[in-house]
Amino acid sequence: MSSRLNIAIVSINQPSLDSASKLLEYLTDFNVDIYGKEDLKHNLKKFQSYEKIDTVLENGWKRYDAIICILAMGIVVRKIAPLLKSKASDPAIIVMSMDLLKIVPLLSGHIGGANELSDLIASRIEGCLNFISTATDQTKTFAFDMFAKRNNLEIENLKCLAKISNSLLNKKEIEVKTYENIFKTIPNKTNLKRVEEQSSELCVNITPFKDENLTLKPKVYLGLGCNRDTSLKEIEEAFFLFLDKNNLKKEQIENIASFEAKSDEKGLLEFALKYNFDIKFFKEEQINSLEREFSPSQATKFFNLKGVAEPSAILVSKYRELILKKEVYNKKITIAGAV
Repeated sequence: MSSRLNIAIVSINQPSLDSASKLLEYLTDFNVDIYGKEDLKHNLKKFQSYEKIDTVLENGWKRYDAIICILAMGIVVRKIAPLLKSKASDPAIIVMSMDLLKIVPLLSGHIGGANELSDLIASRIEGCLNFISTATDQTKTFAFDMFAKRNNLEIENLKCLAKISNSLLNKKEIEVKTYENIFKTIPNKTNLKRVEEQSSELCVNITPFKDENLTLKPKVYLGLGCNRDTSLKEIEEAFFLFLDKNNLKKEQIENIASFEAKSDEKGLLEFALKYNFDIKFFKEEQINSLEREFSPSQATKFFNLKGVAEPSAILVSKYRELILKKEVYNKKITIAGAV
């Protein structure tokens, strides 16, 4: 869990503020603000006073990743009800008892991280009991939203998640339309079946492409090759043509790569700088060490390489899966995509 999380601890009276101060000792690796009534006693450096708890929650809803409430659960439920928008965007809401021995991740357990943070807190406080109500956690059933969160996968069609999760809980088989190397990383494959083509309504896609199913979208990595002195404008045009043809957004591209002989190409370096890519350049032995067949390439004749765009995309990617074979643009630029 990232130590850059911004956390608010909300108290309502002197005993709960005293408890918040004690809890702070267990959260020194996070950015924490404590909220309490103005007339209460404390020795806190980052203390925020408030008059109405409604204001604290309204202002904190987007400001904090997690809000820990040392309050009655009923109050918390009533106060957050008007603020609820989506499980994809609502912050983690956690309720703790004043003795810090009981903790309940109340809202945004998976995507918001409430379950994970509650687990961490419970592990740090001796005797603290974490009550997680999420069914997949209680039954140790694979949760696609947690898998997405841990692997930085964009989630689309989140409305389909409940049906998929309930089907897994009921021991029904779920098809997973994805690539072999991604499927291998799923830790619990019970009742999951990897498919090339969907044949059931119970299907999850783990690909960068749009679909009507629950879709977890990995980042895409591009390999680029180009002739000597290819301009920034030409590379840009090819890049956006490639995205348009494959129905990808610029924001889905995580990084780009090429052959080391291209490391002084002005147009390519300008392109990387303009779009904030940390471009990687690979050596001949790295490219030729890949044991697979690639599309025919002029690089074989000029550099004795298996290719530039396709192998570079694989080498820079997370899962080493080539998903888009190289396209040639203006007879001088090649682009391929991998995940």
